[in-house]
Amino acid sequence: MPKDVVRTFRAFLEFSYLVRRNVITEQTLDEIDDALQRFHHFREVFRNAGVVDTFSLPRQHSMKHYNYLIRQFGAPNGLCSSITESKHIKAVKRPYRRTNRFQALGQMLLINQRLDKLAAARADFKERGMLNGSCISQVLEALGMKLHLMSGHCF
Repeated sequence: MPKDVVRTFRAFLEFSYLVRRNVITEQTLDEIDDALQRFHHFREVFRNAGVVDTFSLPRQHSMKHYNYLIRQFGAPNGLCSSITESKHIKAVKRPYRRTNRFQALGQMLLINQRLDKLAAARADFKERGMLNGSCISQVLEALGMKLHLMSGHCF
């Protein structure tokens, strides 16, 4: 295996471990930049070997912005971009698809408000025991109790 392949993965792992720290200092930011620079340098081994023609991976691109974002918002504390992406899909992409695309923001906010109210109602109903079983199970249970009382058998 070419040494630059190992160096690429080492730089990537160093970058990953550095950005996951709870406390990030100026020295850590310098180390993050160094690891990122080495990653971009050594990953060329894949292009030179003909494995890839171009590097157009969104998460690799987002690595360039970590230093700035950490300075603006603080340490991500291990927050994975997949988590924020899944929240973005739920809060933005799905509601947008439900709109008619005309002044979509207002529609999206209303959709999210209604979904939040439904989730709150569901939690309330569950806490009150209103979601235990189904309508049919409730009727069958009630009929079973009546049949049991009418037959005179006790368990």
